[in-house]
Amino acid sequence: MMPVIIAVISCLAVIAVLSVVGGRKSGGGSSKAGGRPIKNLQKNRAQIIRDCTKKLSHDPYNTQALLPLADLYFTENLWDKAVTLYNTLVDLAPTHPDVDPSVVCLRHGICCVKLKRFPEAMKSLVSAYKLKSDSFEVNYYLGQACYASNDFEKAIPCFKKAYTMNPEAGGITEPLGMAMYKAKKFRDCLPVLRKALNDDPQNKECLFAMADAMQECGAGDKALKVFVHLRPDPVYGPRSCLSAGIIHARMGQNDLAAQDYEIGLKLKDIPTETFLELNYRLAQCYFSTNKIALGLQCLTTINNTVPNYKDVATLISRYKELNQNSNLQLYLTSGTSDFVVLCRNLVSKYYAHSVVKISDVEVQQESVEILCEVETPKWEDVELFRFYRTTGAVGELFVRDFHAKLKDKKVDRGFCLTPGSFSEEAHKYVEGRPIDLIEKSQLMALLKKITLK
Repeated sequence: MMPVIIAVISCLAVIAVLSVVGGRKSGGGSSKAGGRPIKNLQKNRAQIIRDCTKKLSHDPYNTQALLPLADLYFTENLWDKAVTLYNTLVDLAPTHPDVDPSVVCLRHGICCVKLKRFPEAMKSLVSAYKLKSDSFEVNYYLGQACYASNDFEKAIPCFKKAYTMNPEAGGITEPLGMAMYKAKKFRDCLPVLRKALNDDPQNKECLFAMADAMQECGAGDKALKVFVHLRPDPVYGPRSCLSAGIIHARMGQNDLAAQDYEIGLKLKDIPTETFLELNYRLAQCYFSTNKIALGLQCLTTINNTVPNYKDVATLISRYKELNQNSNLQLYLTSGTSDFVVLCRNLVSKYYAHSVVKISDVEVQQESVEILCEVETPKWEDVELFRFYRTTGAVGELFVRDFHAKLKDKKVDRGFCLTPGSFSEEAHKYVEGRPIDLIEKSQLMALLKKITLK
């Protein structure tokens, strides 16, 4: 009995050794994937391509060859190769029961999204949605196609549905939040963008969109902190500087606004529209602080880049004139107290060799009025001067109002002065009435006679 047992054990040991040796030889020392050696996988791939290509050379509509070859390219992310095969399969699906139309439409749509062929993607994904509207992939990629086609209103429900189906899936909150933002649903997009930023705190696009949405919702103070943080960013910095400057300017902080715009203009690769707007708003800041020469430089830069941008040509003409005439600059841009001083000087110098006694100064929203008594060797008068600061045309109604004021105050004569012009109707109205209308050219001549300390 004992010799038999020993013989059996010896045979088992020999078989085990032979199995190990055989396994090593067949494996060839190669690594494995999915339980199969890589060489075998490569052999299988080559075999599939060879067999399917052969079949398709005889019959280009052979679904038994199209399906495995398309699936192979799709799983390997070879979108340009897969898309042609799935396009054929989409056409064949209605007449071939072995082709699932929902699958081939979806996969063709995904390939088109990856290849940025969005009109084709929309067509296939809409077909897939009609066949299988409860598919996560269908809704997600249809949302992607709508978003890329700037159809944000249609992208939103697709992303929402995909998110409801799988809230844990990554990469949905960002496009959903951005679609809401670009559809101008600013209040609704904020919680979604915050979640996207929790998932990816380095996402600058979402951060900028969130700040802009907060600004639109009236939370400018919170948005300002984000924009200031983003100012150095090479991509979102220029627009962040522009937005920060706009908020600072609304707060009346023109120096800080100018600083924002200056930082933005120092960045590289600024989009043309942003570049123009930064210069335009910086010029306005400079003009508001009487830095006219610097403002003109900004406007000239705009004019050299895009002629006829907004009202730049008109502003250049106006501020060049101001830059050359300090009294006109003072007339148009000074504070109320300095403007009143200038107006008093104009009244005093209006008549040569006369004595002018100012009896009353009235500051109104749109003008300043000065009542005075004028004595010359030949005559004496009570006169009323009204100074407008608008560079536009002053209409008849304002002149009528001025004439009524002359009657109320029993004034002998009145003078209306403007750096702009008076309408044709205003000129007709003063005919035969004791009112002189003094327009820009005459006002400029008067201003040249004034010397302020």
